[in-house]
Parts: sequence; structure tokens; C-alpha cells
Amino acid sequence: MQNSKTLILALVLSFFSFSILGAQEKKKPKRVSPMTPIEEVAGLANVLIIGDSISIGYTLPTRTLLKGKVNLHRIPTNGGPTTKGIAEIEKWLGKKKWDLIHFNWGLHDLKYMGPKGENLYPKEKGGKVQVPLADYEKNLHKLVARMKKSAKQLVWRNTTPIPAGSKGRYVGDSVKFNEAAARVMKKHGVPTLDLYTPSKKNMKEWMREANVHYFPHGSQALAEIVAKDVLERLKD
Repeated sequence: MQNSKTLILALVLSFFSFSILGAQEKKKPKRVSPMTPIEEVAGLANVLIIGDSISIGYTLPTRTLLKGKVNLHRIPTNGGPTTKGIAEIEKWLGKKKWDLIHFNWGLHDLKYMGPKGENLYPKEKGGKVQVPLADYEKNLHKLVARMKKSAKQLVWRNTTPIPAGSKGRYVGDSVKFNEAAARVMKKHGVPTLDLYTPSKKNMKEWMREANVHYFPHGSQALAEIVAKDVLERLKD
């Protein structure tokens, strides 16, 4: 009899334990991805971010800053080099008329690849830049011309700096690619949001060592600049 009571008590306790654990699991907030499509709010401007992992890092904090003010979309992938942009731009733009497209390509164009497509392969061992500078400039011309057909406004976000020691990327290459991009933007009348200068100034605090990526607080700092810029441009 005593064994039966003990068994029943154990089963009851197990039931409540599983119930509590289940409730705790339900309470855990779902991880939100920058790639997850947003639910648009009627009447708000639609803004599209196109860019690589740097923009992926500041998408969510920018979206938080612009909540209730802007429908902030982004492409559902890493924007990669301009060659990927050329291949996928139609899909990314869709049939929507965007109020503003905030875009960048660069860090993937300038990175060095191996003879068999190895990622971040050093040029000292025969690595080749993924997209040569002249091709990068031509690709940007095509991309800007296409995006202008789908947006009321464009803003170019220039390419962020490369810390010393970054694998497959070299200090100073961002400057060269930004100079080429500046020529394209001048021709098409597209304004520039400068994230290169504040990033260079705050590199030790915002950016990871020997890495083009940012700490979370660095991405937050970029988000604040981006959000402010978006709101100012939408006033026009």
C-alpha cells in the first residue's frame, strides 16, 4: 500500500514538473532574426536595407529605433558582392515601390579568394580579389540604375573600414572601393551615409580585433546613425 502511495505521489510530482517546464518553455521569447519578414504597418514608409553582415548586425536595433515610424525591411540574405546583387536584385526589389532603399556592397567585393573558391584566401599565397575594382564600379552603375526604378529615394552607405590583420582583407582597400563608389553615386545623384569615418574613429571600441565585424554595442552605435539618417531623408 505504501509503495502504491509513493508511486502515485511520484507520478503527480512528475506531472507538475513537466507542466512547469512546459510553461517556462512557452514563456521563452522566440529569437527574432534580421532576415524574418516584417508585418507592415499601414501608412508607414517602406524602407529596404540591402547589404552584407555589417548591415545584418544593425538591422534589428535600427528596426527597434524606428518602430512605429517606418516599416524597415531587409533582403533575406547576406547581400554579398555586387555580382550577387546583379543576380538577385530583381527578386530583392520585388514589385513594391520603396520609399527609400539603403544599400551597400564592398566588403565582399574586395575580399581575396583562393584558386578553388576558398574564402578569405591571402593574396600573398595567390589569392585574387573577388570582384576587381573596375568591375565593382561597373556593377554599381547597373545596380543603382535598376534600384532608381523601384524607389523614391536611394542612399548609399559607404563601406566600413578593415582592421589590421583581418583575414583575406587588407587595410586601405575600403578607401579605394569607396572612392570608386563615390564616382558612381555622384553620377547618379545618390547621397552617401558615411559609416566609414565614425567606425574608423571608434574602431578599437566598436569593432572586433583583426575582424571587419562589430561588437553588439558597435552595431547599436551604427543603428543610431542609420535610424537618424532614415528619418531625416523621409522628411524630404
